[in-house]
Amino acid sequence: MAKIHPLSDVQSDNIGENTMIWQYCVVLKNAVIGDNCNINCHVLIENNVKIGDNVTVKPGVQVWDGVTLEDNVFIGPNVTFTNDLVPRSKKYPESFFKTLVKKGASIGANATIVAGNVIGENALIGAGSVITKDVPDNTVWFGNPAKKKGTIDNNGTITYL
Repeated sequence: MAKIHPLSDVQSDNIGENTMIWQYCVVLKNAVIGDNCNINCHVLIENNVKIGDNVTVKPGVQVWDGVTLEDNVFIGPNVTFTNDLVPRSKKYPESFFKTLVKKGASIGANATIVAGNVIGENALIGAGSVITKDVPDNTVWFGNPAKKKGTIDNNGTITYL
């Protein structure tokens, strides 16, 4: 059974076993969250969002429509996802761009992930980075705009370029 703090607004019934949703979160009704996740305080999860198992989402993150986080993903505090490349007030696209964060990827604090990109398996995105293109599996990226700076193995060992 999921543990949901009473000061959160969780409208979805699709919350996995042993998932913890902390205070001041909003989870819309069509969102899907897997087992054993930790959704920290002050997180918004929209309707067309799928979150896998063993995912950590730190405080201050908004997971907008079109974002998928696969299993074992780490999202650092205040990471920003976008889903509309040409946002306008009170004008909504027919569909939002999709963003995929693959298994085991980690995104550092305050990084921005521009809509429509794929973060590869086990990739590491450095804090404050701005991702403007697809990130291959097992690579390390940082900067603004982020650039490939190395590789990372399954044990977390980084080899810089």
